[in-house]
Amino acid sequence: MRLSSLADYAVVMLSAAARHPAARLTATTLSGETGVPLPTAQKLMGRLATAGLLSSARGTGGGFRLARPAGEISLADIVEAVEGPIAMTACVEQGRHDCTLEQSCAVRPHWSAVNDAMRGALAGVSLATLAGAAPSGFGLDAPAPAPANEMELPA
Repeated sequence: MRLSSLADYAVVMLSAAARHPAARLTATTLSGETGVPLPTAQKLMGRLATAGLLSSARGTGGGFRLARPAGEISLADIVEAVEGPIAMTACVEQGRHDCTLEQSCAVRPHWSAVNDAMRGALAGVSLATLAGAAPSGFGLDAPAPAPANEMELPA
C-alpha cells in the first residue's frame, strides 16, 4: 500500500501546522514552509477543514489551525480525510459489487479484519509523533561519511 501524493502532502502540511499550535496559518504560509504547491495546499486545507481536522477563521488575523491537539489526530484521520475510508480492497464496501469473483471468493469474508488491522496501525500513529523530531536509528544524527577524496589512506 502506498499513500497518494495528496495524502502525503496532507500529512506534511498538518505536521507543519502541529509545530505552530498557537498560530493561525494560511495556505500560502504552509505552502512556503513545506514546499507543497500553493493550489494543492489550498485544496487540501479545504478538505482537512471539512473533515474537522482544521478550523478556520476569516478576516484580519484569520487562517487555519488544528481543530484539536496534535496528539488527538491520527495518521488514519488524515488519510481518511483525503482518501476516504481505509480499505485494501473495495469488495467489502457497502453497495460495491463489481468483482467477478464475489460469488465464489473464500477470502472476501476476511478482508474486513485486514482493513481493520490496517486502519488500527495508522490510527496508532499520532500527528504529534509525526511532527516531532525523527526517532533515533534513522541515521539522521550520525555524522555523514567523509567524501572519498578526503578519506585518510594508510601510509
